[in-house]
This record gives sequence, C-alpha cells and structure tokens, in this order.
Amino acid sequence: MGREKLLLIGNGMAGVRTIEEILERDAAKYEITIIGEERYTNYNRIMLSNVLQKKMTVDEIITNPMQWYNDNGIKLVHHDPAVKLDTDRKQVTTASGACIEYDKCIIATGSRSFILPVEGAQLEGVLGFRTIDDTVQMIEQAKHYKRAAVIGGGLLGLEAAKGLLDQGMDVTVVHLEKWLMETQLNEPAGNLLKQDLEKQGIKFLMEKRTTRLRGTTRVEAVEFSDGSVLEADLVIMSVGIRPVTGLAKEAGLKVERGIVVDDFMAASARDVYAVGECAQHNNTIYGLVAPLYEQGKVLADVLTDRPTEGYKGSTVSTSLKVSGCDLFSAGIIHERDAIKGIEAFNGLTNSYKKLFIQNNQIVGIVLYGDTSEENRYYKMLRDKLDISALNPVTLLASAAGEASSSVADWDDADTVCGCNGVTKGTIVNAIHTQQLTSVAEVTRCTKAGNSCGKCKSTIGELLTHVLGDKVTKAPTGICGCTDLSRDEIVLQIHEQGLKTSKEVFQALNFRNAEGCSKCRPAINFYLNVTFPQEHQDEKESRFVNERMHGNIQKDGRFSVIPRMRGGQTTPQQLLKIAQVAEKYNVPLVKVTGSQRIGLYGVKKEDLPQIWEELDMTSASAYAKAVRSVKTCVGASFCRFGTQDSMGLGIKLEERYEYIDTPHKFKMGVSACPRSCVESGVKDFGVIGVENGFQIYIGGNGGTEVKEAQLLTTVATEQEVIDLCGAMLQYYRKTGNYAERTAPWIERLGFEHVKSVLLDPEQSKALLAELDEAVAGKRNDPWTEVRNNENREQELYTVGRV
Repeated sequence: MGREKLLLIGNGMAGVRTIEEILERDAAKYEITIIGEERYTNYNRIMLSNVLQKKMTVDEIITNPMQWYNDNGIKLVHHDPAVKLDTDRKQVTTASGACIEYDKCIIATGSRSFILPVEGAQLEGVLGFRTIDDTVQMIEQAKHYKRAAVIGGGLLGLEAAKGLLDQGMDVTVVHLEKWLMETQLNEPAGNLLKQDLEKQGIKFLMEKRTTRLRGTTRVEAVEFSDGSVLEADLVIMSVGIRPVTGLAKEAGLKVERGIVVDDFMAASARDVYAVGECAQHNNTIYGLVAPLYEQGKVLADVLTDRPTEGYKGSTVSTSLKVSGCDLFSAGIIHERDAIKGIEAFNGLTNSYKKLFIQNNQIVGIVLYGDTSEENRYYKMLRDKLDISALNPVTLLASAAGEASSSVADWDDADTVCGCNGVTKGTIVNAIHTQQLTSVAEVTRCTKAGNSCGKCKSTIGELLTHVLGDKVTKAPTGICGCTDLSRDEIVLQIHEQGLKTSKEVFQALNFRNAEGCSKCRPAINFYLNVTFPQEHQDEKESRFVNERMHGNIQKDGRFSVIPRMRGGQTTPQQLLKIAQVAEKYNVPLVKVTGSQRIGLYGVKKEDLPQIWEELDMTSASAYAKAVRSVKTCVGASFCRFGTQDSMGLGIKLEERYEYIDTPHKFKMGVSACPRSCVESGVKDFGVIGVENGFQIYIGGNGGTEVKEAQLLTTVATEQEVIDLCGAMLQYYRKTGNYAERTAPWIERLGFEHVKSVLLDPEQSKALLAELDEAVAGKRNDPWTEVRNNENREQELYTVGRV
C-alpha cells in the first residue's frame, strides 16, 4: 500500500510549520504536495519590516529554500494558487488547470491586507504591506516619491512607516483610534510609543477617518471625514487583515469570519483541516505566530496518529520591538468591571508598566521601554498566582528588584521564544539530549529564535549556563569583546541608529569600552556598509596598512605599490617610479604577483611625499578591499586569446577600485581557457571563450587553496562588470569581517549565492545599492596620508590598529 497523499494549500509560515512537525513525527507517512500562491519559497513574514528597513535582504528571510522541499521529497506547485476545492472527489484545481488529488488536505491560506473600500483605493501608489512583492514594490516606489501616508497605527503600519522613513521618505501615520497599537497597548503606553517614534522623525495624525483618496491615475492626497487633507504620493494600507476563505466557502465548508475548525483543527468536510490566520477556533482568529504554531503541533499529532488533547486556544502575549522600542503585553489590558490596574512610570528611562488584576490574580500586563520582567509577570498570569499577600507597591517594586536575575534562575516552564512557544526546559533538554553547542543548532532543533530573533541572546546565555566554555561561537570576525554575532551587531546598528564605533561599543555593552584591534576595524566596516553616506569612516579604526596606504614590513618600513590597472603601464609611469626609487634610496624594486611594480623598504616619513611625486593611486595591495585585477595580454597580442582581457581588467578596476570588502577581493581576467592569470583561484575570475566570458567565483589561494566555481557564461563585458558589482555588494552585506569569499560561499551555499546573482531583479538592486554606497567615497590615497600625517605620529606603533 502506497503512502497517503497529503496536500497543503498555502506555502506560508503556519502551514509549512505544520509540515515540519509532521516530518519530525513520521517522515515516511505521507506523499506531500504544497500549493503556493507566491513565487517565493516559504519565508519569514515577520522579517518583512527588516527588509523594508534595509536590515536584511529578501534572501535572508527565506526560511525553507527549494533544497528543503527537494530533500524532504515535497512537491511544490509554485506560483500557481488553488482556485477550486472539491471535497467529494478529494481534489484541488490550480489556476494553471493542474488537478491534484489528496487523502488529507490542510488549508493554510492565511490572510490578506485589508484595503479600505474608499474612493481612489484603486489608484496607482496605493499598496498593502503583507508580502515580499509588497515590500519590494514599496522600496522601488520610495526611490521616486517622497511623501508617504501609512493608514493604520498597528504593528505593521508602524514598521512600514519606519521602513519608508529609512528609505528617505517624509512619512505620516494616520490612525483612527486615540492611541497607537490599541489592541496590544493601553493609552499611556501607546502615547509613549508615539513620542518615541516622533523623535525618530515619523509624523502622526490621530483620530482621523479616511474617506477618500484623491488623484487621477496616481494617488495625490488623503482626504478625511473632518474635511482636512494630507498630500501623499504613496499610501500604505495597514488597517488590518482579512482571512482568505474564498476557496473554502465555495467548497461548501462552514465559514464565518474564518474557516470554522474544532479542537483537532478539522473543518466541516471529511479529511479537510485548517490552521493559521484563515482558521477560526472557538470564535477566535489568531494573528500572532505562537498560537498558529501551537495549532500546527496539534494537527501534526492528529495526522500522525499521536494522542492529543487537541487545541484549547491560546493565551496571547506579545513581545515586540517596534522600530527600536521594546514592548510586551498579555491578557486583558483594559480596566472594566472588576478588573483594576496598578501602574508605574519611570520618566528617566521613559519606561512604563501596568498590571491588570481581578480576584487577586494578574489577568493583564503592559510593559513599555523596559521589558526585562515579562517572564516574571507572565508566569504570575499563566499560573494564576494569588497575589493577595502583595500590596500594589510591593508587587511593582519586588519584580523590578529581581528583574536582573539570570536565565539560569528561570523556571523550566518560562518561555524563552514567545513566537514559537519554546520554554527554557525544552531548550535545556534539547541541549543535553542532542548535544547542541551553538545558538544555530538550538534554533534548528527547537525552532527557538527563527522568527523575530529577539530571543537569540537569551538562548546564548542559556547555552553558556548549561555548557560553560564548551559553547560553539558562530564565526563573526569579531573578538572577545562581545558574544554578539555579526548579524546581531548589524541588526542593532540598524535598530538603534548607531553611527559611530563608540556608540556601538557603549550601546551593545562591549566588554572593552574602546574595543580592541580585532573588533574596531570590523565595526568600522559594518558601519560603512550600513550607513555609507552618514557614517564618517574612522581612520583610527583601520589597520596601519590601510591608514598609510602601504604594507608594513618586518622592520617597520613600508611598501609602496601604485595602481597599474590591468597590469598595464606606460613609459611615463615607469620613469616616475624609477625617479622616486632613486631619489629615496628604495632598497627593493620588484614586480609583484599581481603584475604591479612595488617599492619596498620605504620609510614612514617619506610616504606622503613619495605618493605625491608618483602622482599614481594606490593598488590597495594591503587592504580589505577590491585589489588589482590581474590580466594576460589578451587577443590583441596573444595568438590564443579570444577576448580583450587587459581592456576588461582595466574596466573592472576603474569601476570598483577602493571599495571596502570583508576581506581582500582579487580578480583575474584570462583571454582564453589556458587561464594564464589563474582565474580559477580568484574571488572573481573571468575566462574568455569564443562566445563570451565564463565567470568563476569563490576561488582563494593561500595556505588553503580553494578552486573557484563556475557561476555562468555571459556574452558581453558589461554583463561581466555588472555581475562583479552584484557579487561585491552581496559579499559586503552578508560577509563576516575578515571572511574570504570561499568560506562565505560555503557558509551561504553556492546554489543560494548563484540564485541571487543570476536573478536579474536582485542583481540590479545590489548594483544600485553598491553605487549608492560608494558615491563620493573614492579619494586619492596620498592626500589622505598627507592630511593624517600628524595624527598618525600619535597612533602608529608596529602592528597596532
């Protein structure tokens, strides 16, 4: 007897998590097919705001790449939504006409942004904020338009507003209610949030009802019920979501606000189930991740014949960081009848807390600013503790006094990851039984930390408590000053708007308040990439080689290696080099391995004058940056050459010289497959062939030689140049400082990197980001050396940053 056919309609977070739970319980039970409406594989919708706010790329929020579907034998019907469900014949028809049979069917169609039914809602420039495509479109629109109105002051609306603000737009949030996030916060906390967001530059119009959008073809203004008008050329609707239930309703299932399910997530038709935002359980539809994952666990038990008490509903708690502002809420958060509240406000830290109490039990919690007590208070609410022995002052003060306790002191039932409902006990048990030694392994095994990521530092603390010094640290290229990973540091730089290394060291609690010789260059690089126009490059944080534009030698003297683009020079350049070498008694003049002429043994005090007299730019032979491009003589001179390798090499250098990268970035252009410049061991290697150019990436020489991998073959030089730029920017954005391209590609996966670089839209976007990042950054090196000469006298010691 063959395996049963399991069909999932919907490729989102709740449905795919259910499939993951089923695979963990019995991977061989079902032949699984997933129908997905979007053109992307499963991704983390929570992280869309990070993409909009330039903290992450689209690829970084993909939870399950295509390889996951293949590895688990899952057939993905991609970008082809289900349009008809026949519960009698047990089959589903897709938009393309494909007919898919099932034995068991899960509906997880989620929800859509609700677009207000007002005049003008169909105009160009009116968008929702729910999908990757929505997000990409918002980013593109922000490049051409400057005035944005975000209708809705809930979580998504505020995240959209912050993202558009970061994209350079003038942003106004329009909200119908008296305060922000009224379903998660009470009025005082909502007002504190508004004040903090106003400081960041977001404007607000409160208690405004939108009645009309003005415009001819594109939106031009928002009109309100009181007659006032707000000019806007981009309008984001974030006034709520609506469950996607049309397919179920047409199939005859019982549908109210959502698809009605019982405690075992079963819908009203035989062998049909529903989970996620489209499901209505006990008259409730949940929009947060944790309850949806709880539903998925129950359904996985049901479908793998495991005993279960069923789904009994969820006590919803929300732990969020909204545009850098921390908040937590749970339970009933408004006073009514017998529910009374006690509250405390700290004006110095702008933090607020309020507890809602009924029958001597906490039934609701609101924390803003300082959320360190969320677990303590939530435990009181969850366990229905009797607090009658505590007077209000003691209740508020005692928890605050104990808030600094370590995760080691938490109960096993305390929640570490609110998004996924993972407790301390679950994580500790997994660490012991499965011998986990890193945060990444804990996340992979327990799902803790793979949604919003806020709890990863707590997971790290728990690992240290359990394992001590046996914890495996993720490679970061940083040092012992911090336990934070590269991604966590960059995320906090974005979240907190940190613009200098000093701010990073202070805000992120580095053990050494001034950093060290390892982390100072790394932080300076991350700041340069994150805020290319705003961050002032910190010369004192660079290695002495980069500050002096010369590689320091064993005796404390320097090398001077001028740039000869493509290895090509002129008689005039050679004369200047000879004259300088003679004048300053340079001990060694040598042709380098990168086809340049180097002057070795130069005194530090002679560097500025030598650069001035050479009147040539530096070849960056010492820097973590784009190095010189090595070339052969090419088709113009070589009888085997098929392409103009020198010409292309010069174009590549002219286009990308002086661009900082996580580590040195070497290129080679060979005119034929004989590859005289060893293109196969370069970070970016080019080999000319009859029909164009073969592109190889990720090759590294050195102590551990790594052969480059064939990326693609292109027809024109411009395609080569553009692919190189896309790779450079993706490497800059995702690489750990001091990580070469070979381990970078190994870490991300060659197929993943390939899919990004060969995607025309992503490649174009990366190239545009690179152009923006390096605009106005190129300076002649000897000018910098001369201007900084006096300061260098104080900073310089051999080997010191």
